[in-house]
Amino acid sequence: MSRQAGWLIVIIILCLFCGWVSLPETDGIHWDTDGDGTPDINFNIRQSLGLDLVGGLRVLLTAELPPGSFTVDDLRQAANNVARRVNALGVTEPTVQVQGSNRILVELPGISNREEAIDTIQQTAALEFVDFSGLGSQAQQLEGHKVLTTQQVLIEQQRQANAAAAENGQNGVESALPETQEEAPVVNPLTGQPFETVLTGADLQAAVAQTNLGQWFISFELTPAGAQIFGPYTESRLNQPMALVLDGVVLSAPVIRARLDTGGVIEGDFDEQEAKQLALQLRSGALPIPLRVESAETVGATLGQESVNLSIRAGIIGVIVVLLFMLIYYRVPGIAADLALLVFILMNFAVFKLVPITLTLPAITGFLISIGTAVDGNILIFERIKEEMRAGSELDAALEAGFYRAWHSIRDSNFSTIIICGILFMFGQTPGASVVAGFAVTLAIGLIINLFTAVVVTRTFLHILVSLLRQPLRQRAWLLGA
Repeated sequence: MSRQAGWLIVIIILCLFCGWVSLPETDGIHWDTDGDGTPDINFNIRQSLGLDLVGGLRVLLTAELPPGSFTVDDLRQAANNVARRVNALGVTEPTVQVQGSNRILVELPGISNREEAIDTIQQTAALEFVDFSGLGSQAQQLEGHKVLTTQQVLIEQQRQANAAAAENGQNGVESALPETQEEAPVVNPLTGQPFETVLTGADLQAAVAQTNLGQWFISFELTPAGAQIFGPYTESRLNQPMALVLDGVVLSAPVIRARLDTGGVIEGDFDEQEAKQLALQLRSGALPIPLRVESAETVGATLGQESVNLSIRAGIIGVIVVLLFMLIYYRVPGIAADLALLVFILMNFAVFKLVPITLTLPAITGFLISIGTAVDGNILIFERIKEEMRAGSELDAALEAGFYRAWHSIRDSNFSTIIICGILFMFGQTPGASVVAGFAVTLAIGLIINLFTAVVVTRTFLHILVSLLRQPLRQRAWLLGA
């Protein structure tokens, strides 16, 4: 009994935590450790709803390069980078799919900041570390201005060569710059040539926005290959400026004070939003193809509010019917099963917010199916207990044997379904099929939680009820559903 009492304490604490997480007003843990008014520990908790439930933003992107100057793989890589960006925006189930030979369709459920989302998706985020040695005070004067680099020249020449090859083999490059350039980029005033690019964003391994005394900056780490170049370069350019260039514009031109092997910081006049957005773009990689927004529209929920309310009402009615069935048919064990089912639902709601899981209609369907599997596990256990009692086993022995022998069936059936969920999830990674992934994820989460609630939680509640009602249960076998 002491063991069951210990588990009961664990279950109560778990339920209190899950109940707090599931509350609509719970938005996370924000703790200011140093008293400066800015939370140092931020753990956000939120409920994410899908496009069919809450609406959102639909953006159609078109490649700015002429057909034939890029490959299908380039377009797919751009779509993958866009998907990583919108996921980091807090959208856990976006729809990002390639359409035709030059378009990408992006659907973002629940996005409220339209401009931030579009800017984050569209910007190419091509980062360069550029040699500014010898410029002295002129380096700082170039901050915020466009400069021409060897990497930009190389990329533009490759693009124009591909475009020329696609147009009946025409050769030649007229200019190293796009014709629509708004501002003429600055070349190196010492040489009259493009500035030399030392490293690119491809050599970046990690980037994160940080703050110190209210000043935001991006801390970055380099790949091993990038570090082999960066270390000797910075050592040879001590006390010389080096520019950090993003999409051709100089962010900052700090002076190198020491050898940097593994990384450093990107400083600039950033606010919090700009720093986090830039770090996100750098982490997700530069877009191999420049994209422009062909159309962007805010879409309403596919399911109207009335349909959502009816779906919620149907789910509540279904749960109540299941609870009543278990109580009427199995009596005292049914009480334990009902309590375990409520714990199961509470834990699922908490996990959906903690991960977070985007709840679309298919995802909710997966959750409702998992409720059925949770009840099915309890039915297996109770039927095994009744078989043991019919065979003449004592009550306590029948309880232990019932849980032990039913566990193998519950485990094997849940694991086999989890494997199917894994296969569905992989198919859901195909562009346009993300709703399948949502169904698979919520169903798998429910099955995993069921392995805990159907055995540990139900066992704990049933043992405690049996210890409290031992004498009536021995005298009235019908209380056990026998």
